[in-house]
Amino acid sequence: MTHRTSRGVIRYTSKKPDRMDQERGREYFTLTHQADDVDVLHAHCEIDDEPNVIRDVVMAMRSQDASPLDCSVRLTVGDRFEGSGWMRFCDGYAECESFNQGDGRIRQRVDTPGRVRWLQSHPIVGDALLMKLYDLSRGPGKMFFNDLYLTSPDHRGATGPQLFRTGFALVYVGEEDVTVAAGNYRARHFQVTDTAGNLPEEHPPYDVWCTADDDYILLRAGAGGYMQTHYELTELEQY
Repeated sequence: MTHRTSRGVIRYTSKKPDRMDQERGREYFTLTHQADDVDVLHAHCEIDDEPNVIRDVVMAMRSQDASPLDCSVRLTVGDRFEGSGWMRFCDGYAECESFNQGDGRIRQRVDTPGRVRWLQSHPIVGDALLMKLYDLSRGPGKMFFNDLYLTSPDHRGATGPQLFRTGFALVYVGEEDVTVAAGNYRARHFQVTDTAGNLPEEHPPYDVWCTADDDYILLRAGAGGYMQTHYELTELEQY
């Protein structure tokens, strides 16, 4: 074969005292590394908390830095269709065609300084791929990034889909040994910080652990503050 595939499952749980370690959702993903240096992500995400969310994402990105090429998203919220859309990213602009219950038909074309470096379409596995932006040659430290995009500014990704510009910092803590339900791994530990002023509501502190290799597979993640959520890789198959 001229491609490689990683297929896995991520469990969503709560860390709130009254719901400690209760399952609150799940995610099934496939990440295919193609021979043309493009990675294609398929992710099916389910959030059980009311109003429940079902999200299906297909996104293509460059293998080296995970910068987006195109993406499609379909959302169901509260067991009802919420919206669907398609986005494309070119040198100097990004465009979106979508429809949702709140805004109807949406057509966007956004001028950008070069190519967009990152699109978060809200699968948790994507939070690990985001860390490809950090230059590991700098060692542990902090880097701030502007002109990043989301398909929804909502922390659950339950609105849109549409293009929303943001920015934040990535902190590289270092390498650690991590044990999750899927096994034992050497991991890179990152944090997402400095979201204040770049989102309608500041995101709580967020830690992410991913595989210490070129695949950046999500191993574990957790958000503090009012969210108190935890994410863990429970299954992983690579071939």
